[in-house]
Amino acid sequence: MSTLHTALADLLDGLPPGRAAQAVDRLIATYRGRTPSSTPILRDRSDVAAYASYRMPATYAAVCAALAEFRDRAGAWAPDSHLDVGGGTGAATWAVADAWDEGTHTSTVLDWSEAALALGRDLAGSAGHESVRQAQWLKAPVGTGARLPEADLITLSYVIGELPDADREAVVTEAARAARGAVLVVEPGTPDGYARVLAARDAFVAAGLHVLAPCPHDGACPVQAPDWCHFAARVARTSLHRQVKGGSLPYEDEKFSYVAAARFPAGPAPDRVVRHPQIRKGQVLIDLCTVEEGLRRTTVSKRQGPLYRAARDVAWGDSWPPPDTAAE
Repeated sequence: MSTLHTALADLLDGLPPGRAAQAVDRLIATYRGRTPSSTPILRDRSDVAAYASYRMPATYAAVCAALAEFRDRAGAWAPDSHLDVGGGTGAATWAVADAWDEGTHTSTVLDWSEAALALGRDLAGSAGHESVRQAQWLKAPVGTGARLPEADLITLSYVIGELPDADREAVVTEAARAARGAVLVVEPGTPDGYARVLAARDAFVAAGLHVLAPCPHDGACPVQAPDWCHFAARVARTSLHRQVKGGSLPYEDEKFSYVAAARFPAGPAPDRVVRHPQIRKGQVLIDLCTVEEGLRRTTVSKRQGPLYRAARDVAWGDSWPPPDTAAE
């Protein structure tokens, strides 16, 4: 049984990098464009193979990072069913399986591209998690008029940005209705991606859900333009990945914005680190999104002992303070 990394390597073994690179160039232009589309971006098998090498590892890493923060707040809650809306080749389905690897949940991937679903199904065949191997792959429209099947957890990862405004609003509203337990939206960590996440956040709160991550509250977001709230997940590059993307480093940082909201009782993060902490001589400067003060900077000095040691290790995107130092 394989991980996503090895499943991709096996699938793409023998694929000419030049051919994949051409398809990747077109996909990059599409994803960076500002014109949403109601038609699938992934049109055929070559597009999907290029997408798998170019985008799937980064999408998986971003969803894993968002789910890790969500799980920190959700406690013992676990989904019995998962719906991956616009899931394409199923990156979020692999991430959900890894997040609850001890569970027995079922997953359904819903997408409008038959080519993406077919490749995702092929990848899933060798997965280590039964929820991935046994996932259902359903072709269906996503947008206005589409009714989603209910599920404990619904994920929308890198999909709402592909939709026209009316379809985007409709699918977010429908996801809020269909989510019996929780819903997660992940988008690129750009100003436009963040704006879409913020609109989804507002819709979830209006529907009676509670924001668990990354926000420490359900109130108005203090991050205003030209700034935007986003985080980063490190992605290891395979040799083919480096060839297709033209990079030389063995890793890249995927910038993403996200919101996770739930129906069940749970507490949001106490505060959230929203920038890389600045480590200086004898002190650490941490920029936080807080419940009562909005955005603020706190300084942790060496004389604060355990809290200072925790501050030296805290990362962008983490909650603050760590539970075992909260009283310091």
